[in-house]
Amino acid sequence: MTNVTLKRWDVVDHLRTDEEMALYLDACFAEDPGDGSLIRVALGDIARARGMTQLARDTGMAREGLYKALSAEGNPEFATIMKVVRALRLRLHAHSASENREPSILAQ
Repeated sequence: MTNVTLKRWDVVDHLRTDEEMALYLDACFAEDPGDGSLIRVALGDIARARGMTQLARDTGMAREGLYKALSAEGNPEFATIMKVVRALRLRLHAHSASENREPSILAQ
């Protein structure tokens, strides 16, 4: 019998480029249930992929505070979200919900 070693899947292992990170965040915006929970966790995933210590330096926030704010249980202020987004070299933008948009990549 062959021994099989399984590794827990982590999205962070697959967020290698700025484009992948932006597409991931965009998909999470499309699929978020309306409470920001998916977006918050996605920002945490992107932060871990980029390096939480560097993000703490770039935002001027404590690393532990960032982990807490960007966790599933976190409830960060909007100013915190904006600091994180800027430090991650991402942009948030709005568009009309009535625009014809391509389906989310998560729905495919």
